[in-house]
Amino acid sequence: MSIDLQNLSLLPGVYLFKDKNKKLLYIGKAKSLKKRVSSYFTKTKHNNKTDELARRIASVEVITTKSEVEALLLEASLIKKNQPPFNIDLKEGSGRYAYLKFTDEKFPRIVTARASKDLPEKKAGEKKGKIFGPYTSGQTRREAQYLANTTFKLRVCNKLPKQACLLYHINLCSAPCIKKISDEEYNNNVKKAEEFLKGDINELVKKLKSEMLKYSNELKYEQAKIRRDQITAIERIEEKQNIDLPKGYDQDVMNYIATDKEMIVYVFNISKGLVYGKKEFRVKNNDFSEFLRRYYDTHDIPEEIIIPDKIADKNLLEDYFFKITGKKVSLTVPQKGGKKDLLELLRQNLEINAKVGNAVLYELQNNLNLPQLPKVIEMFDISHTGGTEIVASMVQFTNGQSNKSNYRKFKMKTVKDNDDFASMREVVFRRYSGLLKDKKPLPDLIIVDGGRGQLSSALSVLRDLGVTTPLIALAKKEEEIYTVGRRFPVRLKKTSESLKLIQRVRDEAHRFAITFHRQRRSKKLLKKLQN
Repeated sequence: MSIDLQNLSLLPGVYLFKDKNKKLLYIGKAKSLKKRVSSYFTKTKHNNKTDELARRIASVEVITTKSEVEALLLEASLIKKNQPPFNIDLKEGSGRYAYLKFTDEKFPRIVTARASKDLPEKKAGEKKGKIFGPYTSGQTRREAQYLANTTFKLRVCNKLPKQACLLYHINLCSAPCIKKISDEEYNNNVKKAEEFLKGDINELVKKLKSEMLKYSNELKYEQAKIRRDQITAIERIEEKQNIDLPKGYDQDVMNYIATDKEMIVYVFNISKGLVYGKKEFRVKNNDFSEFLRRYYDTHDIPEEIIIPDKIADKNLLEDYFFKITGKKVSLTVPQKGGKKDLLELLRQNLEINAKVGNAVLYELQNNLNLPQLPKVIEMFDISHTGGTEIVASMVQFTNGQSNKSNYRKFKMKTVKDNDDFASMREVVFRRYSGLLKDKKPLPDLIIVDGGRGQLSSALSVLRDLGVTTPLIALAKKEEEIYTVGRRFPVRLKKTSESLKLIQRVRDEAHRFAITFHRQRRSKKLLKKLQN
């Protein structure tokens, strides 16, 4: 290593660490370059990542600045350009969010838009309020889309049908396809949906109340009732989402925990007192101040950022954010009230997440005597009504968390009668014969919903396929776990975290199966109505 620490400047600036091949490793900022760079080479024990970085440093390049704020700005610019491997990497959390937009049609629809191809060059919200987002949570985006559609009865069909569909008959669509609503009235509903998605709840409710009163005075009771129902729906939504927070400006709430391997950070995005998005980050570096800087390189900076603890460079970061935004930004550590409650909520979620990520899986492995840690769990559930519209679900949990991209749903191909055992055999065969054919990895644990019979049905298929993955069945009534080779079921303590994990997997499989079954029944009913 050829680094002359003695001759480094005491001024603020940016330092660039490189390895023996001159490859950039890390970029950092410093109030005093000499003190900060020297700290990497003291005998003091750092975290694993910093120790690894220090071992690989062969040379350092420094750039002095007039102030620490200027050093922060330069650091951000250089990291964006070079993406060094030892800096916090938030690339996967940026630029991939989805938006909602209204289509340019006679009767507009709300659809999902991706920043890469579906959005105009202007920022979201600048095109006459037609685009909304970004939504950092897919669930939040889908819920907002569903509520806007159902509250204002907007069409969801890609092509206008010649007959009204099921949604009209169950009062979720205004049926512009068969002229059940005028063009003017439909466009008014679109404008109200836009206000709803913008978060202008109070103004929207005032407008709807004024229209309801107007229609009532004109004895147009049907129109007045529609406005009343919309007001009720919106107020319920607001009551569900409302938090004891200021409504006049935007906020982010952040909390984190640091494990031996990583720092897990949760971010709540709040607009006018309503939570509209949640995001999780896992980073190797446990420096929360650096996380804040990296996060706001690619995200909008709100007027207030609520954090759990005081940080040494609070004033510096506030000055840095002011330089970027031109407005005052507060880093707040609340002691009580709604802001403190939100931090606690994030903390609870983080603790559960951290537990699930390690200790719970080891507990489950020991309780069931599994050959390896069950990092990937797959579970099957059958759903039908009296033997009709038989379907099945398969959900996958990875490291204790649902992995929805690997969910699967099945319509029975060979089973026609009310036979849950035969249905289970069919779906287990289709799933794992497919994985074997495509040479894809098998899960670490397979679970089926039911008792001894379901276990035997799935086991016979796995043995025929030569699959040796551990298999269990969960019987709901007594929460008994049936395993292969044991005469009696295993009963875990109700307070067991591993049992709670299995129950979460089972409940998710059941929800997914029921949802698919209801969709099948609705399609069947729709066909009957159309014939």
